[in-house]
Amino acid sequence: MNAALSHALVDETALVHACARGERWAQKALYESYFHQLLPICNRYAANSNEAMDMLHEGFIKIFKNISKYQPNTSLGAWMRRLTINTCIDTYRKEVRRRTDDIDNSFDLSTNEADAVSKCSEKEILIAVQNLSPVYRTIFNLYAIEGFSHREIGEQLGITESTSRSNLVKARQKLKAALVAHKR
Repeated sequence: MNAALSHALVDETALVHACARGERWAQKALYESYFHQLLPICNRYAANSNEAMDMLHEGFIKIFKNISKYQPNTSLGAWMRRLTINTCIDTYRKEVRRRTDDIDNSFDLSTNEADAVSKCSEKEILIAVQNLSPVYRTIFNLYAIEGFSHREIGEQLGITESTSRSNLVKARQKLKAALVAHKR
């Protein structure tokens, strides 16, 4: 291990220990170090930037409360990302009555049109995702962005795998329609 990497690990370990002791300077340093990595996650799950900031702050509260459970020599960033995603899922659970849709009502999306997404900016895509209903937005993010399987999504949200699949198809339809309409 080179000296710079060793020093970074010592600093991270010291920072984690200081956070576990409730030292405000360490909490501030951790917040400032990971703010720009975790906020985009919250933006994908939130309906707007205010809701995203609320999710982010709730996530940091959970991070600080559970920092003593962090396992040294594992990725602190990945651990914090997982807690942030779980916070977003918890927000979804609190605010949304789950909608169950039968997969038979869905159909496959295929088109000969040019890919609408390739014509859009990152901001336009984020706005389209934020405009999805909380159900569609959450399932789309968990599947397309975070890489969860439909089984895992079902377990996390208390829905069936087929409901997850159905809602993903509908989320994609709505995204496509929004992005195509925006580019016209």
